[in-house]
Amino acid sequence: MQAASYEAPIVDFLAADEHAILGALAEHHAFALEQLQRDAWIGQIRLLKEALAGMARGHILFEFVIPRIGKRADVVLLVDGILFVLEFKVGANTYTRSAIDQVYDYALDLKNFHKGSHDLPIVPIALATEAVSSRQSVLKFAADKVAEPLLIPVQQLTDVINRCSAVASGEQTDVRVWLKSGYQPTPTIVEAAQALYQNHSVEQISRSDAGAKNLSQTTNRISAIIDQSKSQGRKSICFVTGVPGAGKTLAGLNISTKRLQEHSDEHAVFLSGNGPLVTVLREALARNVATSTGVSKVDARRKVSSFIQNIHHFRDEALRNQRAPHEKVAVFDEAQRAWTHAQTSKFMQRKRGQHGFDMSEPEFLISVMDRHDDWCVVVCLIGGGQEINTGEAGLDEWVTALKKRFQRWDIYISDRLEEGDYTVDPAALKQLAAMSVQRFSELHLSVSMRSFRAEALSSFISHVVENRPGKARDVYRTLETPYPIWLTRDLATAKDWLRRTARGSERYGLIASSGAYRLRPEGLHTKAKIDAELWFLNDRTDVRSSYYLEEVATEFDVQGLELDWAGICWDADFRHQESDWGAYSFRGTTWQRVRQPERQLYLKNAYRVILTRARQGMIIFVPKGDSSDPTRLPNYYDKTFEFLKSCGLREFDAAGPVATEPVADPAIEAAPALADE
Repeated sequence: MQAASYEAPIVDFLAADEHAILGALAEHHAFALEQLQRDAWIGQIRLLKEALAGMARGHILFEFVIPRIGKRADVVLLVDGILFVLEFKVGANTYTRSAIDQVYDYALDLKNFHKGSHDLPIVPIALATEAVSSRQSVLKFAADKVAEPLLIPVQQLTDVINRCSAVASGEQTDVRVWLKSGYQPTPTIVEAAQALYQNHSVEQISRSDAGAKNLSQTTNRISAIIDQSKSQGRKSICFVTGVPGAGKTLAGLNISTKRLQEHSDEHAVFLSGNGPLVTVLREALARNVATSTGVSKVDARRKVSSFIQNIHHFRDEALRNQRAPHEKVAVFDEAQRAWTHAQTSKFMQRKRGQHGFDMSEPEFLISVMDRHDDWCVVVCLIGGGQEINTGEAGLDEWVTALKKRFQRWDIYISDRLEEGDYTVDPAALKQLAAMSVQRFSELHLSVSMRSFRAEALSSFISHVVENRPGKARDVYRTLETPYPIWLTRDLATAKDWLRRTARGSERYGLIASSGAYRLRPEGLHTKAKIDAELWFLNDRTDVRSSYYLEEVATEFDVQGLELDWAGICWDADFRHQESDWGAYSFRGTTWQRVRQPERQLYLKNAYRVILTRARQGMIIFVPKGDSSDPTRLPNYYDKTFEFLKSCGLREFDAAGPVATEPVADPAIEAAPALADE
């Protein structure tokens, strides 16, 4: 993909015929060129020729690609080692919030993901072509050398460039080296789904390092397995594993979209039991399709609904219709969360009237695909440490079903399956060892891609929830600068930090565990269900969006999804006491100790999930409690706060960082780690 539709030294641009420039822009335009777009380009060309007249330095690029978010910046100028990102609002005399956020987003995206721009000062500028005066022309650089957006008339552009050059003192940049430096994004799963659905490759929307190579290799291996199964009339199942944050869902979407686009006869489908994830992805794709094609949102939703489906709806349709499904390739996301035999049978009899139903969810799902007479492929994306609900089976039930009923299926697994926490019952591995399987290293995603700022985050969080403060402190030292994590005892402080820290349209919100019932006095109601698509997708003007910091999401809402910045609200359901974590459930009017190992694990994993949802940083709010309220006694919270400090985290209050160094608690340091029973 070409980085820009037109690029040239500014002196050559000034001398070029405007129709020749327009022709280059039109040549690289992906859609039918409308008169409105043509007029906008002509207006930009003429205004810039006038505004930059006499400038003998610098380089200009029109329609510069921002792959992660699937858009193009109107114009980028590289002058005196400074990157100017221009967003035109032709015919406008005011500066809208959306225009300001848009140009800010472009600048931040270049800073974070374009290798050649990492060290450059970047100045985003919103240009309202009919404005007669500036609204914001004071140059303010943040620590990462990205300036706050300037809001100026186009006539002031040269003066602003000269002023920035004098202040920033940037070194000259070789534009050819800069252009070839590469774009290395780590998209959110929503951005990735939108880009993949628009036929972008995974290499274009993800980092070009080992992470993207790993994803491509996984996709290629599975495609080869599908092609072989198709040509030989075989039925196959692939188990794809990966380290936390390696992009298993992204890999699944990549496989589904690739097969859908290149082999429409296969009717590939992406299935997930994660309701909020399905809802958010569907809505995001539908909005994108509606905007880019002009179809109604109802028609757009209908179009994308066959590509991404809720696994339970897929199951219910298979119960009603005994024929082979339309789909030949089914990708099951978070397959370790499929229900056990007991959970499925109980649900089917009680909720679906299927008396005598005698299968686990994995067995039933394989049996549905097995209805095909010729061939089919099932791809199971398996993660570890993510079981957060009763009856989730891990790998066990898939293996048991294959051994029990589907011995003729070809089984493909990674050569790293035995090394990870991908099964609740080690007996599953013993079963696999006695079965005929084919192993491929490409079926394991070994590189974390979740947080572009802190690949050590999942390790740090693991040490925290497993009660290893010393190891947590060591890891945090490596990520403190790129990935800030603060502690506070005041919710208002946490909210203020989120609002002041996020830039552009960077998304922030509050998250708590679903059992955090005694956050209610703080105004946080975890029992109140959020509308996930509105919370994750709507802008800051919508009271239902995450930006308003009024509705709190739980682990069930956010698993598989991400925010840029998160406020983690910590209740007494998972509290540190003496030398260990304690698990509690609020029943009626009191906290009750959770003693079942399975439920203890679910609660620990709930906190593991909510603590790994932020891409750029977070602030953890631990209430002070209330000595007059027996359900919120201060000692329910104080030891948790002190434990988190012993993990290396520092306190933040209304005045800013508290100037005290974290001190390890010797009793905590000497305590054994809390084991997963």
